[in-house]
Amino acid sequence: MKWESSGPGEPFAIDQRWVPAVSHRRLLVRLLLVVVGSVLFTLALVPLYNVLCRATGLNGRTYDDTFRGGGFNVGVYTFTKQVDRDRVIKIEFTTTVMPGLPWEMQPLTRSLLVHPGELQLVKYRVSNLTGRPVSGQAIPGVTPGGAARYFHKIECFCFAHQTLEPYEKRDMVVAFVIRPDLDAEVRELTLAYAFFPLQAVRTAALSAGPEAPSGSRS
Repeated sequence: MKWESSGPGEPFAIDQRWVPAVSHRRLLVRLLLVVVGSVLFTLALVPLYNVLCRATGLNGRTYDDTFRGGGFNVGVYTFTKQVDRDRVIKIEFTTTVMPGLPWEMQPLTRSLLVHPGELQLVKYRVSNLTGRPVSGQAIPGVTPGGAARYFHKIECFCFAHQTLEPYEKRDMVVAFVIRPDLDAEVRELTLAYAFFPLQAVRTAALSAGPEAPSGSRS
């Protein structure tokens, strides 16, 4: 930095060559802060989602956040062959891919009419839009929230994290049963999946600490 004065009592002047350098440094600092803020926001999405759902019961969120292998969840729901043929429930399927995960996801079945007690199977098509392997974790929710305990997922890609190879497209399966003792006033359900970047989910799980077993996987 260079200061100049014409003589005693004259005001000082700043060397104008110094001003652009200061402006560039400030701009660089601001850009770095924006990048850091975006990363922190993405990592905060999962814990904020968990806190909101625990406080409000939003979307019938299930709280089993441990990573486990896929496969049929034997023992959680016992098939009694009891199917309520006199009742029909409409189920809609929606998806969201969260910021930071370069994927596309869509249900191959947008809606379905089912009888309580029937085993159903639906597929979702997921695509990796990048030229590198990317991992994500799906978090399910059921609306209305009170119906979540009657919505049993027997097989689901949400039971474990998923890794897609560069530009890979994959069909992911959900097998489920609606329990016949679901409230008779409930005629429509929505099964929603939010796919998060795997690193964000792991960070949330570590910050949340161990939790008591939920007793069932819904």
